[in-house]
Amino acid sequence: MSTRLYLSPPHVGREERQLLLDAFDSGWVAPLGPHVDAFEREFSSLLGVPNAVALSSGTAALHLGLQLIGVRAGDDVVTSTLTFVATANAISYLGANPVFLDVSPDTWTLDPDLLRSELELCANRGHLPKAVIPVDLYGQCADYEPILKTCEEYGVAVLEDAAEALGATYGGRKAGAFGAAAAFSFNGNKIVTTSGGGMLVSANKNLADAARFLATQARDPAAHYQHSVIGYNYRLSNLLAAVGRGQLRTLAERVAIRRRIFDTYVKALGDLPGVAFMPEAAYGSSNRWLTCITIDSAKFGATREDVRLALEAENIESRPIWKPMHMQPVFAACRAHGGAVSQYLFENGLCLPSGSSLSAEDQGRVIEIVRRVGGAS
Repeated sequence: MSTRLYLSPPHVGREERQLLLDAFDSGWVAPLGPHVDAFEREFSSLLGVPNAVALSSGTAALHLGLQLIGVRAGDDVVTSTLTFVATANAISYLGANPVFLDVSPDTWTLDPDLLRSELELCANRGHLPKAVIPVDLYGQCADYEPILKTCEEYGVAVLEDAAEALGATYGGRKAGAFGAAAAFSFNGNKIVTTSGGGMLVSANKNLADAARFLATQARDPAAHYQHSVIGYNYRLSNLLAAVGRGQLRTLAERVAIRRRIFDTYVKALGDLPGVAFMPEAAYGSSNRWLTCITIDSAKFGATREDVRLALEAENIESRPIWKPMHMQPVFAACRAHGGAVSQYLFENGLCLPSGSSLSAEDQGRVIEIVRRVGGAS
C-alpha cells in the first residue's frame, strides 16, 4: 500500500531545525527563554497587533482570553456551532454556558443576522451574553464589520477564534486583529506549527500582561513562590518557540501553496455535478488551510461518505466538515439558534488533503479517486 497521505501534516524545513538546535545548544531547554520572547515579537509584528503571549495551545489562549474579558461561571457566551470543540470547551472550563448560532451559507462563518437577532432576544429578556466568539473557519475570517457593530451596540465583548486563520485577511487587516483579543493555534496540522502551542494577541497591554502572569502559574513578585490567585501552566517552551520562529518566516509561501492547491482542486473537480467548494467571502482572503467541498449525492451519484471511504481504501486521509456543536452529545442541553446550514455542511462536506508539502502527484491521486467515485474518470 502507498505511504499514508495525511490531511494536513506538519511541513518543516532546515531553518526550523537550525533554530531548534540553537535553542538546545544555548541551554534554554526549560520553559521560556529568548526564543519565546522573539517569537512573540515577530508574531506581533506580523499581525500588526502590539501584544502577543506564547502559550501551550490554542485552547489555552481561548481559556485565558475568555477569563480576561470577564467571563465567569453562569455567564452565556455565544459562538458558532460550526467549529472545533476547543471553542466550546474553553467556555465550559469557566463554568459558562455556550450558546450556538448557525453560520451563513455564503461564508460558513457566524451569521451576523442571527447574532443580531440573538442579542435582541437576549436584551428583551434582560440577560445579555458576556461575550461572543466568532470563529475564523478553515482559514476564512468571520464577517467582523457587522459582528463588531452589533456587539458594540449591546456592550458585549468579542474574542476572535483565529486558530485556523493565520495568514488570512479581512478588509486588508490580518486575522487576529479583531475584538478584545484573539487566539491562534500552532497544532501539528496548522500552517504554522510548533508541534503543540498557541498565541493570545491583543491591542490591550494590560490584558496581555495579565495573560502572561496567569499562564506562568500566577506567581507573585517575590523571592519565594507566592500565589494570590489561581494560575495555569500554559506557557510555550523555548524549544517549541524556536520551531515557531522558523515556521513563521515561511508563512506567506505556505499560504500561497495552499491557495494553489485549492485552485487545482477547483479546476480538476469543479465540473463534477453536485460538487461545490467552500466559498471565499469578498471581504477578505482565506489562507485555504483546508480545501473543503460539499457533495450533493443526488447529483454526484455517490455520498460524501462514499468518497471518504474510497480515499481511505487508498490510504488517503480525508475528514468530514466539523460536526456542529449543537449536535454533540456533550452540548445537547445548550441553547442553539438555527443550525440547518451547519448540519448540511457536516452531513455533505469533506476536507481533502491540503498540506503545503502535498505533491502534484499525490494531489492527482486524490483527484482521480474523487472523479472515479463520481463516475467521471
